[in-house]
Amino acid sequence: MFVFSPPAESDLRSWAPVFALIILSVGFGLAEPKFVSLANLLTIADRSAIPLILSVGMTFVVLQGSIDLSIEGVMATGSLVFAMSVLNSRTELDLGPFGLLAAALAGACLGFVNGTAITWFRVPSFLVTLGIWSVGAGIAMLLSGDQPPLIRDPLLSAMGLGRSLGVPNLFLLSGIVLLIGYVLQNFTRFGRYSLIIGGGEHLARLHGLPVDRYKVLAFTFAGLLSGLAGALESARVGLGHVDIGSGQMLATITAVLVGGTSLNGGRGGVLQSAVGVFTLAVVTNGMIFVGISPYAQQAVYGVLILMAALVTAYSLRASPGIVK
Repeated sequence: MFVFSPPAESDLRSWAPVFALIILSVGFGLAEPKFVSLANLLTIADRSAIPLILSVGMTFVVLQGSIDLSIEGVMATGSLVFAMSVLNSRTELDLGPFGLLAAALAGACLGFVNGTAITWFRVPSFLVTLGIWSVGAGIAMLLSGDQPPLIRDPLLSAMGLGRSLGVPNLFLLSGIVLLIGYVLQNFTRFGRYSLIIGGGEHLARLHGLPVDRYKVLAFTFAGLLSGLAGALESARVGLGHVDIGSGQMLATITAVLVGGTSLNGGRGGVLQSAVGVFTLAVVTNGMIFVGISPYAQQAVYGVLILMAALVTAYSLRASPGIVK
C-alpha cells in the first residue's frame, strides 16, 4: 500500500519559518516602535491579501512537484475581464459582483489549459505556464486597447479599498480563501493526492492514482485564484490594467518557498505558505521603516529564495517522505 508520511508537526524544521517571522517582527519593532502600531499592522495585512490568495493556488501546484509561471498573465486577463464586465468607462456591461466570478472563470480556463497541456503532451510545467503567461497578457492587451477601463462601480470600489470592523476587506477575503485551501488540503482527496503525487508521481501512477486529473485540477484552481486576484487588485486600484500583476509571480513563489513548501513537491501546505507571505510582507514593510533602498530590497528577496531552497534541499536529504 502506498502511504505518504508527512513530517511531524513537532519537527523543529517545520516551525523554523514561524520562528523567523516572530524574530523579524520583534527586530523591526525594536528598531522602529511605529512598526508594531495597529495602523502599520493593518497596512501589512492589506498588502498581504493578494499574495495570500495567489499563494494558496500556487501551493497545490508546488505540492505536486510542478510550478506555475503564468500568474501575471492570468491576473492581467482577470483584471481586464473584471473591469470590462462591471460598471466601467468602456462598455455597457454591468454584472456587479458577478464580475468577480467572470474574472475567476477566465483564470480557471487558462489554468485548465495549463494543466491539460502539461498532462497530455508531457511538457515541463515551467514551459507551458510561461507560454500561458504570454497568452494571458496578450488577451489583456487586446481587451485593454489604448485606454484601460476605469471601474465606476462604487460598491466594488468600496470592497477593494474599504474595511469591515477596521480590517481591510481584501484581507478578510484572503482569509476565506486560505480557509478554503486548508479544507481542501486536509479534508479532500485533492489535497491528500497532491501530497502523494509530489512525493512520488511515478509510484502514484503505479498504484492507480488519477495523477493527470489532479494535476489539471491543481492548475485550474491556481488559475481561478489568479484571475480572482487580478479582479480584486483592479477593484483596489480602480481600473483594469495589463500590468496589474507585475512582480507577483516572484513574490508568490518566494512566499511558498520561504514558508517551507518544497519545490520538489510532497512537503508543505497552505498555512506554511501563509507564513511565507507574512514574512515577506514584514520584511518589505520593515525595510521601508529602517530606510533600506528598493534595490537592496530586491537583493534581500533573492537571498530569501536562495536560503529557502537550501533549507528545502537539506530537509529532503534528512527526511525522505515516501514509504511503502
